Amino acid sequence: MLTKYIQTAMHQATYELLEDGTFYGEITGFAGVYANAETLEACRDLLQEVLEGWIVLGLRLQHQLPVIDQIDLNSQPEVA
Repeated sequence: MLTKYIQTAMHQATYELLEDGTFYGEITGFAGVYANAETLEACRDLLQEVLEGWIVLGLRLQHQLPVIDQIDLNSQPEVA
């Protein structure tokens, strides 16, 4: 489920070639998840690294993560 979540989020990423010749990438709806690198491939790799760290931190701090493509990583309250 985590792999599918990451893949789905990465498919939503947008990239832009900046004036200085570097690439900038971000994922809309994922605040603070962005990357900048010399090549598009490096930008994609770095963006995925940032996303993975963002997810781990969000889960650890029990932040509400975006639900994407019906994949919900948020913990559900236990039913007694």
